[in-house]
Amino acid sequence: MKKNENLESDCPAEVMLKQLSGKCKPQIFLLALKGAVRFNGLLREINGASKQSIATALRELEESGFLDRSIISQKPLHIEYNLSPKGRSMVPVLKQLELFSAE
Repeated sequence: MKKNENLESDCPAEVMLKQLSGKCKPQIFLLALKGAVRFNGLLREINGASKQSIATALRELEESGFLDRSIISQKPLHIEYNLSPKGRSMVPVLKQLELFSAE
């Protein structure tokens, strides 16, 4: 086997950390630990974040299975993001890696 070949498949932790890397993803994940998050709330909470960077991070976290998206039909209509079962299952792993401190 060549050096660095299939590195991702050999190290699941590396794959997970890569999926959580990015400009806003760690902050979004950390905020979602506390409960449901909404787009405008994230825009206010994450200093220096743009609408585009938050939208991209939310989409990628949802595609990776870390967040679930819920459309709330109350007026005004809004969308909330919560940690998915996969996202919640990663919390002990991340705490073991000391990436996130205990609440």
